[in-house]
Amino acid sequence: MINQRIFRLFIGFAMIFNYCSAQEMPLRLWYNKPASRWEETLPLGNGRLGMMPDGGIDQENIVLNDITLWSGAPQDANNYEAYKYLPEIRRLLAEGKNDQAQEVVDKNFICTGVGSAREPFGCYQTLGSLKLHFNYDKGHTDDTLYSDYHRELSLNNATANCSYKVGGVTYKRSYFTSFGDDLSIIRLSADKAHQLNFTIDLSRPERSVTSASDSGLAMSGQLISGTTAPGMKFLVKVKAQVEGGSSAVSGNSLVIKDATSVIIYISAGTDFKNYPYLQQVDQRLTQAMAKTYAEQLSEHTRKYQQLFKRLSLTIGDNKMGDVPTDERLVNFQNNPDADTGLPALFFQFGRYLSISSTRVGLLPPNLQGLWANQVHTPWNGDYHLDVNVQMNHWPVEVANLSELDLPLAELVKGMVKSGERTAKAYYNADGWVAHVITNVWGFTEPGESASWGVTKVGSGWLCSNLWAHYAFSQDRNYLRSIFPVLKGAAQFYNSMLIRDQKTGWLVTSPSSSPENSFYLPNGKTASICQGPTIDNQIIRELFGNVIAASKILGIDKSLRDSLQANLSQLPPEGRISKDGRIMEWLEDYKETDIQHRHTSHLYGLYPASLITPEATPDLAEASKNTLNVRGDDGPSWSIAYRQLFWARLRDGNRAYKLFKQIMKPTLKTGVNYGAGGGMYPNLLSAGPPFQIDGNFGAEAGIAEMLIQSHAGFIELLPAMPDAWAASGEVKGLRARGNFTVSFTWKNGKVTSYHLTNPGAKHVRLKVNGVLKEVTSEKG
Repeated sequence: MINQRIFRLFIGFAMIFNYCSAQEMPLRLWYNKPASRWEETLPLGNGRLGMMPDGGIDQENIVLNDITLWSGAPQDANNYEAYKYLPEIRRLLAEGKNDQAQEVVDKNFICTGVGSAREPFGCYQTLGSLKLHFNYDKGHTDDTLYSDYHRELSLNNATANCSYKVGGVTYKRSYFTSFGDDLSIIRLSADKAHQLNFTIDLSRPERSVTSASDSGLAMSGQLISGTTAPGMKFLVKVKAQVEGGSSAVSGNSLVIKDATSVIIYISAGTDFKNYPYLQQVDQRLTQAMAKTYAEQLSEHTRKYQQLFKRLSLTIGDNKMGDVPTDERLVNFQNNPDADTGLPALFFQFGRYLSISSTRVGLLPPNLQGLWANQVHTPWNGDYHLDVNVQMNHWPVEVANLSELDLPLAELVKGMVKSGERTAKAYYNADGWVAHVITNVWGFTEPGESASWGVTKVGSGWLCSNLWAHYAFSQDRNYLRSIFPVLKGAAQFYNSMLIRDQKTGWLVTSPSSSPENSFYLPNGKTASICQGPTIDNQIIRELFGNVIAASKILGIDKSLRDSLQANLSQLPPEGRISKDGRIMEWLEDYKETDIQHRHTSHLYGLYPASLITPEATPDLAEASKNTLNVRGDDGPSWSIAYRQLFWARLRDGNRAYKLFKQIMKPTLKTGVNYGAGGGMYPNLLSAGPPFQIDGNFGAEAGIAEMLIQSHAGFIELLPAMPDAWAASGEVKGLRARGNFTVSFTWKNGKVTSYHLTNPGAKHVRLKVNGVLKEVTSEKG
């Protein structure tokens, strides 16, 4: 009996130990050498400020960012004569003269001015760099004379650190962008007294002035607006608290001598939206420096973990966690099934990036998220509306970070007035519209080229993201707040649709399938068309959502009836070409690039729920054919999108193949529009160059492999790849209907599950292939 009790106690302790080990397994990116390029540095952020330290020995370069720092200014680039050319453009399209229609569009139906080429459209820009130049006891060293180097980013705590030895002294640096007092903090220390000797410099490539005084460093400047309005102003201040040494000014540098530890505080701000940044920069420094480092770190960690600790994910084991991350990436390509922990780490890294790159009351993550090392970021670091900004938000709801969708909703609300002017100028239509690109200034006009700039479902696609927050949260107050946005977008399409002469369907004209082109019978190519498939799908989805919202809120019955009447006259969810693929255009054109990076005509499969294996099996099969021809390579975001498509088609192994593809190591930074996407050593996705949408898209793809809730029921493990089947556990995923879902699996089968909802609620649940109705717990 005693032996049995001891045995049971041993088993109990073993289970507790294994549980705690799984929960406390450090989630980290780590390296055994300094970063040699920006794509190896570690991204830190608090939703407003960002920094990326490289952990250098002789010199450390820390790139600084503020998500509000944009050049440019509000402008009106509408061509108010454009609508007069609509009859001619539509006539040419109806006659099959798309190339001639495109010429008219290029002359008379694009934005005025220079468009996105420069200001006043503007550009997201780097804030600058903080440089630390070190001197060691044995004089100047080089990178061959250090040992025991370690550098890591902790996802559990949103901190970075590095440590190494030089001349028998161990040096340590810790970094975080505080979720507490909203500034960046760096702590340097040595394990022997008075061994820290270095200078601190603050600089920016252009449009800044740096000064030094006994109180620290200050860098201020003003960007170009491109209009008569003043450009955005910014200020950065740096102060140092020195223990066991001294601080002095030399030129525009701070010189630290014979210190044992140093804490560097970096406070920054801009006058975006007339924010009182000058006072706030000083106030944050004063508040932070009145606290101990331990107090600062504790408050930062607590606030960050309120978001991050909502969800945990374990896939198999994490036995590869002791391998440096850059080496782990290489090993994963050679033997991916041996490292099931990497997908879980990557998923959590995506959640970390969301938390770090946006916050309620500020801006959504742009093409770079928050992190940029250039004055002119690729594609302006803007908000592309033909997949990219939407992809940035696809994982937010399911990954239990729902409130991080709200900054996008606020950005879109700010576009409506401009979009109303654009709707009138180009289409003489009601409501509001946005095309392919926008910025923090509310740009809604077509782009500067017909080949890509006239796609007009940017506003409708944004409304899909706004609706998703309601679908997951069931927050009626939120739905009421966004209803005018949804309504205005629907009114635009409802009033500008025309009847196609061949089919009788209501279609958009002119339009285009994002960034793609096709061959005409005369051998010429064109992008401009009427009724591309993505338009039909987005409008169908939007009308349906507005109709549903109108019923839920009990308002706008007349609009609801009008949308309902036109909904039945739209082209169907998808049409199948003679070769078995989904048609991308209203006509069965031959595409100029069969492996084009965009696969826009599968919008109905994801993010929409218009195409599902259950409800539309023929279209689902045609979607597979489309994807097989499109191929599995492309820029990182394109690979991630195809991973999502295959997950929706419940092919877990093919989705996993796409995940392996996006995790391919690369160091390329040249602008790429075709094959060749991958992952940098710091796990930021490469277009190349760096675009954060690939991170968020692949994260969403992993979530979609684990849970789906778009088709009227919740399904657990809908696209489980063989490589993950052995075992796993997830706690805290979210499903539509305001459900929180946790479950475990073994040998590809769900072994336990737990659903909660603020009210005990009935829901259809598919588990291990069986669809049943269950009641969630209240919680």
